[in-house]
Amino acid sequence: MPYVLLGAAIVLEVIATTFLKLSDGFTKPLFSIITMGGYTASFYFLSLCIQQLGVGFTYAVWSAVGIVLIASIGIVVFHEKLDLGGVVGMGLIIAGVIVLNVFSKMSGS
Repeated sequence: MPYVLLGAAIVLEVIATTFLKLSDGFTKPLFSIITMGGYTASFYFLSLCIQQLGVGFTYAVWSAVGIVLIASIGIVVFHEKLDLGGVVGMGLIIAGVIVLNVFSKMSGS
């Protein structure tokens, strides 16, 4: 169950960050409300996760997956450019999450 909550926290954070871009500096009320609601819900689910999983592991996975998803949305939706440094950086982030999951006992589960 904590991994389902973590997944929900990640999805909500990605939605909130996407709408943060669309809110245009909080000048668009609907997008601003979605942003604030998404972050609030994301942190709520994140708080439930860290009751059962290690805080370091949970935050590492939440932030890393969020970074890769938001970068991907930036490329696809907002037509941002991906260069070699971006590919290497995201690869290292993904590798870090794999190392945490496979080789570390940091999850606390």
